Amino acid sequence: MNQNKLFNRTRWQLAISYAAVMGLILSLLGFGVYKAIAHAHWVAIDRELESVAGTLHDSLELKLQQPGRLEPIVNELLPNLRFIGVKGIKEQLPSRHILSAINQGYYYIRLFDYSGQLIATAGAYPEELPPEFNSQYWQTITDTKGNVYHQISVALHTQTQQDWGYFQVGRSLQDFNDYLSTVKWVLKLGLPTALILIGFASWLLAGLAMKPIYFSYRQIQQFTADAAHELRTPLAASQATVESALLTPQLDEKEAREILRTIDRQNRRLTQLVADLLLLARIDNQAIRARPQLCCLNDLVSDLVEELAALAIASNVALTSSVRVQQQLNVVGNSDQLYRLVANLIVNAIQYTPAGGKVTVILDCNHIEAIVQVQDTGIGIVAADLERIFDRFYRVNSDRSRHTGGSGLGLAIAQTIARAHRGSLSARSELGSGSTFLLQLPL
Repeated sequence: MNQNKLFNRTRWQLAISYAAVMGLILSLLGFGVYKAIAHAHWVAIDRELESVAGTLHDSLELKLQQPGRLEPIVNELLPNLRFIGVKGIKEQLPSRHILSAINQGYYYIRLFDYSGQLIATAGAYPEELPPEFNSQYWQTITDTKGNVYHQISVALHTQTQQDWGYFQVGRSLQDFNDYLSTVKWVLKLGLPTALILIGFASWLLAGLAMKPIYFSYRQIQQFTADAAHELRTPLAASQATVESALLTPQLDEKEAREILRTIDRQNRRLTQLVADLLLLARIDNQAIRARPQLCCLNDLVSDLVEELAALAIASNVALTSSVRVQQQLNVVGNSDQLYRLVANLIVNAIQYTPAGGKVTVILDCNHIEAIVQVQDTGIGIVAADLERIFDRFYRVNSDRSRHTGGSGLGLAIAQTIARAHRGSLSARSELGSGSTFLLQLPL
């Protein structure tokens, strides 16, 4: 197949098409996976911040007594609490009684009075954040160095439900962005790698997909060449006979009849060949399954043995039958085609059995199949030819086939009919001892 430019080009086109489609699918899938991961992590961050803010809110409101003032006991809740005053920042020592989430290193807390003035900070507070207060519930802000933070703002009240101010709980998105960057790199590197592997696999799969097509193409080429050769021979013979007659000045009646017999013989051969080709075409199109019927193999075998007895006598071959079952063996199919199948096997056996030989037709069955065997004591078939005897136009002995009028389609037709009836046809042979053709049809 690699030597045929048409199939090689088609294989490349299939491989590229497969790879392009899979690349598009994987790209869309990768984009969707990335968006799903980003959304899931973003939702997790929001829930985490809400949980921390809710816990701190409830804990702080139990300890706040005056608006805008932090009680000393707040130090037990907030790590690294630092008060913002006129003279600068005063850092308090952290207490061991702190909220574990705040102590993870990337959380910070800002406390504002009710006018929006920053009072204190806690946790891993980045100094580069703008000190302005924003009362929006969710905020994503950027500091002067370009670092991104996500925070939540919650109102605070005193124990007596007075407005105390606000506090914000936020966290850095550095770990989040680093994780998404890793996911991006994995997708960016994974997609080309996957496309390379898909391209290679597509090339192999396209080759596998093209093999039966290429095989059929080669069969059609061979069939066309063989059919042209078979048609050319009788046509050339007829043409030569006609030209010879035209070159003869005068023809007597005997010569004219001989010429007409020759042309008639060649026309009959052409007619039979065309009929065989049409039959194969109809069988290939499964036309014989259009009107299935019940066929009795017992009657079929007995009728054929009786009808072909004259041919066997003319060839000095003994034709007998052996029915090894008591019941009637019925199969579903086309009776005419099954008749043609078994007849081809018997005629083939008679033609290839020398004078004084014997042909036996055996009818038997097992639990699920009817079995028809055609045994002969003929010349046999060599192992190399045994694999090809069912090919169309293939003949083991071309000279003898031409002498008997064969075209090499008899066994091909038999095999095609057997397969159309969901059966099988096989052969075994020993050179010089004869051959056996085995037909198995489902009951």
